[in-house]
Amino acid sequence: MNPLRYNDPGPHPPPDAAEAVPRTPDHRIRRAGLLLGFAMGGFFDGILLHQILQWHHLLSAIQTGILGDLRFQVAVDGLFHALMYVLAAAGLWTLYRARSRAPAPSLRALWPAFWMGFGSWHIVDALFSHWITGIHRIRMDSDMPLFWDVAWLVVFGLVPLFLGWRGRYADGRPPERRHVSVVLLVAALGGAAAANLFPLRADRDTTVVAMMPNEPAAGLLQALDGTDARIIWMDRAGGVWVIQDLSLRDSLALYRAGALYVSGTSAPAGCAAWLTSPERTATPSAATRPDSSRAAPI
Repeated sequence: MNPLRYNDPGPHPPPDAAEAVPRTPDHRIRRAGLLLGFAMGGFFDGILLHQILQWHHLLSAIQTGILGDLRFQVAVDGLFHALMYVLAAAGLWTLYRARSRAPAPSLRALWPAFWMGFGSWHIVDALFSHWITGIHRIRMDSDMPLFWDVAWLVVFGLVPLFLGWRGRYADGRPPERRHVSVVLLVAALGGAAAANLFPLRADRDTTVVAMMPNEPAAGLLQALDGTDARIIWMDRAGGVWVIQDLSLRDSLALYRAGALYVSGTSAPAGCAAWLTSPERTATPSAATRPDSSRAAPI
């Protein structure tokens, strides 16, 4: 005989009633964190480097026309901060909407995404502003701007991005498309390195050639024979040459002719293209002024 059972006349909740409670999707929290981190990265850069340390403005490398006016450059910095305010407001609004969709949303995904956004800003700034367009560098008054660019990129770009990336998967979930993102990041950095190696804003019509010690100039002249290049300057000893209209293929051929350094053809040349001498703007004296009579057009 079956035992008596108590039958509840009321409706029974479905088994998945607890799951029916709306929860905040993690991607909303991540999106808010990325926006806030990206905006805070811009504020950190603008307030510290533009205003407190005054190492650069957004358009410091542009010194021609109205773009080179200090008042205009300060105004552009203000527009830059206004854009960061818009991104921060979008991040706060996204976070508010995410919290309003669930009674007790988890903010575990917020801080890893924040640091990923913070690091992403400095990576984008290094790639686009420092190396591709060259509108400014971290320290405009440095003789080695590339050193400061790379150091700043590592400390405030790659390290926060890496920490945020690890924190995103600290709960043990398998990473999604991790290798794809890493490949894209490496490709972006490699492309920027190539752009820094062959600067887009440099004068590609002019090539500087330094010959090896005691290397005769006959090999160089023979390598230039038959090309469209022409020599516009050389020093008295024949160790340094300035050549115009020299193609990349012909530039590489100069190494076989005894060249030690050809600008725009190797990593040292690319790095040296960004070096700035303190005496760069000084008027050359009579002893150091190039002798134009030594120019020998081909």
